Amino acid sequence: MSKIYVVGIGPGAYDQMTGRAIRALNESDVIIGYTVYVDLVKKYFAGKEFMTTPMKKEVDRCVLAFEEAKKGRTVSMICSGDAGVYGMAGLMYEVGENYPDVELTIIPGVTAATGGAAVLGAPLIHDFCLISLSDLLTPWEKIEARLLAAAQADFVVCLYNPSSRKRKDYLQKACDLMMKYKSPDTVCGTVAQIARDGETAQVIVLKNFATQK
Repeated sequence: MSKIYVVGIGPGAYDQMTGRAIRALNESDVIIGYTVYVDLVKKYFAGKEFMTTPMKKEVDRCVLAFEEAKKGRTVSMICSGDAGVYGMAGLMYEVGENYPDVELTIIPGVTAATGGAAVLGAPLIHDFCLISLSDLLTPWEKIEARLLAAAQADFVVCLYNPSSRKRKDYLQKACDLMMKYKSPDTVCGTVAQIARDGETAQVIVLKNFATQK
């Protein structure tokens, strides 16, 4: 049976990939992913064939992986962080319904919440939740309800996809919603470019959080 590994490569640094992820990439004939993620691993896996698609071409990327696997090649579909946390694992299973002869194996990785927590001093030492502010697939009304529920329950909240060109005010909206139940002086942290060149981290209070770059 043809095989595809769906691999979480972690934050971006080679030494933060799991041993299992490295083995999967070494065993693969072709490595497929979003251009930015392929660039992160290309130099460590010389001799492999690399294929990329731009952002918003996720379905095309999945089909490409299955079509390559149908040729008898071992394929790795790579994602940043963990493939099952806002990654490609779910979509690969959906597309995979059309390719019953291809076996999928999911390889977990270090997601941004835990990678960023380590940079900040590991603050995820009790109950926490992950909430994406992207409304491409989830209505904002549902995201708002989740933010309010998490804040009322006093979870530590890790925000993914906090802003974009079209969602410049979403982080401010999220902070305003959480301040209905959390103190404006609640300590927050931001981490960017985890384990990559230009990594930055900052600790700030909730009332000022949305103004940070």
